[in-house]
Amino acid sequence: MSTSTCLVSVVIPAFNAEATIDETLRSVRSQSHEQLEIIVVDDGSTDDTLVVAQRHADRDPRIAIIKQDNAGVAAARNAGWQAAHAEFIAFIDADDLWAPGKIERQLQAMIDGGERTGLVYSWYAWIDAKSRVSVKCDPVFHAGEVLDYLFEGNFIGNGSAAMVRREALIAARGFESGLRASGAQGCEDLLFYCRVAETYHFAVVPAYEIGYRYLPNNMSSDMTRMFRSWMLVADEMAARHPDRIALLDRGISNYARWLLRRALTGGHLRYFASVLSLLFQRNPVLAVKVATLSLPRDILSATWWTFRNLRQREFRRPLPSFLIGDPSQSRWQKA
Repeated sequence: MSTSTCLVSVVIPAFNAEATIDETLRSVRSQSHEQLEIIVVDDGSTDDTLVVAQRHADRDPRIAIIKQDNAGVAAARNAGWQAAHAEFIAFIDADDLWAPGKIERQLQAMIDGGERTGLVYSWYAWIDAKSRVSVKCDPVFHAGEVLDYLFEGNFIGNGSAAMVRREALIAARGFESGLRASGAQGCEDLLFYCRVAETYHFAVVPAYEIGYRYLPNNMSSDMTRMFRSWMLVADEMAARHPDRIALLDRGISNYARWLLRRALTGGHLRYFASVLSLLFQRNPVLAVKVATLSLPRDILSATWWTFRNLRQREFRRPLPSFLIGDPSQSRWQKA
C-alpha cells in the first residue's frame, strides 16, 4: 500500500479550548502527510472554541466540525472516529501539538507492521503554556505484545500520541465513557490502550513527535480522580486477566508513587492524603510499603533531579518552542 495516497482521519475533541486549538489545528494542518480528514468535535464549549475551529475550516476543506452537548472526552473521541471515513485514525487533544512528520512516520510503521499491528505510538515532550519544551519522556521501545507493560504503567503517556487501526477501535469498543459517569474520568486512554493490546500488536516510532501540554488546570491535575480512574482500569483488566494481578498491583503502586511524589513536591497535601487513603483502602500492605519504603526514596530522587535541572538551566538558553509546521505552505490553504 502506498502511504502517500492513504487517507488518515484525525479526531480532535475540544472543550473550552479557544486558547490552544488554533495552534493545535495549525500543527495538524501542517503535517507532511496531506491526505487527512480532520474532525473537530466541539464538546459543548461555552467559549469561542467553535469560532476558532470554523476559521480554520473556512480555509481548509479537509476540516469538518461536529457539535454535541458536553459529554466528556471519551464520548467526543467516539463521535469523531465513528464519523470518520479512513482506515487509520489518529487522536490529538485540543491543547497538544504534533511535529510535522508525525502522521507520515506512524502511517509507514502501521503499514510495515501488517494487519496484526493495531496501534502505533511516538514519544512525547511536556510543553508549557507557551509551547516550550520542559521535559522529554524517557525513551520507550515496547512493541509487539505490550499488555503486560501497560499493566505496569501507561508508557504511551497521553491521548495524543497514537494512530489506531479502525478494526482495533471497533474491537476495543472505542473509548470508555463510563469512567466519567463514575466520577473517575482521566484514564480513558490507558483503558483503551489495554483493550487494543488484548488483541493487537503495537509499534513505536522512536522520535519525539508529540507536544503534551501540562497546565495547572489540566484534568490530570486532579490526582484523586486520576488515581480512582486508574484503579477502575485495573479492576476491569483483573477480571479478564486474573493471572496478572501482581502486574496490575505493581502498576497501581507505580502510579500511586508518581502521584504522591507530585503532590508532595507541589505542596498539594490534600491530594497526598487522599491518594494515600485510597491506596490504603484498596491494599493496606501495599500502602504501607509505598509510604515507608518507596516514597522516601522517590522524594530523595525527585529532589536531586530538580536540583540538577535547576543547575543545568542556569547555563542554558530558554527552551525552544515545540516544532510545528506552517499551514500557509499547504496546498489546502485558501487565499
